[in-house]
Amino acid sequence: MSGERPELYEMFDERFLTGRCTYDDDALEVLHTGCRWAEGPVYLPAWRQLVWSDIPNDRLLRWDEETGAVAVFRRSAGHANGNTLDREGRLISCEQGNRRVTRTEHDGTVTVLADRWRGRRLNSPNDATVKSDGSVWFSDPDFGITSDYEGHRAESEIGSNNVYRIDPDSGEVRLVADGFGAPNGLVFSHDERRLFVSDTRAGLIRVFGVREDGTLSDGEVFADASVRERARFDNLRFDAEGRLWAAAMSDGVHCYDPDGTLIGRLDVPEPVANIAWGGAKLNRLFIAAQTSLYSVVMSVTGTHPAGPGHRPWQGAAA
Repeated sequence: MSGERPELYEMFDERFLTGRCTYDDDALEVLHTGCRWAEGPVYLPAWRQLVWSDIPNDRLLRWDEETGAVAVFRRSAGHANGNTLDREGRLISCEQGNRRVTRTEHDGTVTVLADRWRGRRLNSPNDATVKSDGSVWFSDPDFGITSDYEGHRAESEIGSNNVYRIDPDSGEVRLVADGFGAPNGLVFSHDERRLFVSDTRAGLIRVFGVREDGTLSDGEVFADASVRERARFDNLRFDAEGRLWAAAMSDGVHCYDPDGTLIGRLDVPEPVANIAWGGAKLNRLFIAAQTSLYSVVMSVTGTHPAGPGHRPWQGAAA
């Protein structure tokens, strides 16, 4: 019927319905448009704002939940890609143009956490997650050095695309996982015993066991999107029930049961790059998709950007 709104949800398994992953209010809101490639949304609960990256335009933008206003948070942002929060609510950014991972302090100054491994410059850090011990884990594909569009063309000094861990005490950068085509999104399970990493070029999500000393076991395939045309995984987020939500470029947002079954999908009109939970109740899914920032209010509850152990935050207004 002409004029009908397209369905937002696509169900592949009844667990998508019984798990209340869908809701009657399926309005996909456009919060902002006009980006060249929107990435890396992170919700700042203290300010009721969302910060995200517009990589080719070399800027971080912010959206105010109370007013709906959008403004520039930082220009000349090092072609920042992924963003997250640490345990103190400080902004962690992967600056793929500057080839480094940084932390924005509470006074606004910027601290470099990592820009080299064994004396060699990183490729172009893409996404980061913070463990409860304060260590920062990040992916380092070559997206920012393959052209001047989202960074600066250069040769890789390392020669491979890896995942690293930054020690919270010494600041040591340690390689923890390799063998990727292009590691991208990464997130810990609720108990932090497993690390999930998307490999964009392979169309896979791999899962690793996390040892007490911060090393990883050999990875296994958790999900394979290569069977779906052009469905390349980007970042990853868990909801409170342990379901994994994955941004899948040109294929919307995938929802996986804890056993690895693809149970549903959110259909988004642009290629999806990144997702994040936010809002006062952590039930608002923010979606960065090519030129636009979208959101949908859901019955599903997400997890705090600094990790599953931080939901819900204290003092958030209803």
